[in-house]
Amino acid sequence: MLSPESTAVVRATLPAVGGALDEITTRFYGTMFAEQPELLDGLFNRGNQASGEQRQALAGSIAGFARALLADPDARPDALLARIAHKHAALGVTEDQYTIVHKYLFRAIGDVLGDAVTPEVAAAWDEVYWLMAGALIAQEARLYQEAGVDPRKPWRRWTVVERREETPDAVSFLLRPADGGPLPQARAGQYVSVRVLMPDGLHQTRQYSLSNAPGDRLRRITVKRLPSVAGAPKGEVSDRLHRTVRTGDELTLSAPFGDVVLDGADTPLLLVSAGIGCTPMVAMLEHLAATGSSRPVRVLHADHSPADHALRPDTRRLVGQLSDARAEFWYEQDASDEPGSRTGLMDLHGLDLPADAAVYLCGSLPFMRAVRTQLLRAGIPARSIRYEVFGPDLWLAHTEG
Repeated sequence: MLSPESTAVVRATLPAVGGALDEITTRFYGTMFAEQPELLDGLFNRGNQASGEQRQALAGSIAGFARALLADPDARPDALLARIAHKHAALGVTEDQYTIVHKYLFRAIGDVLGDAVTPEVAAAWDEVYWLMAGALIAQEARLYQEAGVDPRKPWRRWTVVERREETPDAVSFLLRPADGGPLPQARAGQYVSVRVLMPDGLHQTRQYSLSNAPGDRLRRITVKRLPSVAGAPKGEVSDRLHRTVRTGDELTLSAPFGDVVLDGADTPLLLVSAGIGCTPMVAMLEHLAATGSSRPVRVLHADHSPADHALRPDTRRLVGQLSDARAEFWYEQDASDEPGSRTGLMDLHGLDLPADAAVYLCGSLPFMRAVRTQLLRAGIPARSIRYEVFGPDLWLAHTEG
């Protein structure tokens, strides 16, 4: 609950603070890493720092949380924070780290806004921060407890049982716990963090969706090698996994987390993806097949070409095992190599999509924005569309709803 005094101050200052958030978060990260470089060892993604995505995601989440409090000062906008809490749990974020973030974030606010940060303004935004931090800490504590994870020891070693080359740029790793213990509980659609030691001696961590059903024998992740595009650094973790990890090696993984999971309803299901966004969809399909589901399922996928479409044989096989399922693919090139596929970008015009469908969406942000617009035009309500983002969630950074 945001106090009436702070509500008035935050409402008055949100335009100024919101307009400066990019500069504030830039200064925040720069100062924090300069004074506490150990935080770069496994907790923060250097690629997202270099591209600015982490900065944009933080700014968007703070502004979004403040707007939610202004809309209803008595509310607890926990749903807004669920995705962040799952990401944090997959990284082993601990309660004490919120104090570190607070120190450097509020120093940056003072540096950027100067005399505009009166004691009243500082106190109001301090209240916003600790409401947000407190809600995240509580959610993360529940997630750790449910997963049986000690946040001070969130990592476990897994043995690579098999390496499979899916496409020229995508490889799957089949994994089992190196300690011989049971697999942690998982739900179809969740992801794990993979922690990798880099050549410079620092660890880097990335999240990868589980690309098979959460059974009790093996887990699979499918990793796409990310090239350098438009000056952004290449995916250093994906590249290292592709180049160095072979059958018999070990990887360090977190427990599974993620809030975009397959529901247990019997309503029609739309699984919509592009590129490597197919991975959680294949896990959902495998779970449906393993449980003998009779749920109507429509799989819609877009890719560069059939040769670039990771897990395409798995998708076809699993769709064939379900009693009421079909798949449709769009390819920018060589669509004739995959019978029944379409040429070009995904276009839902003319498709008979059930208005009561539960929709799961995964792919690049531009793809998901474009397809979500098409789904809304087709009569599917926004509340029925759930999406998964690889990396920082920039949707909140640019979307009001």
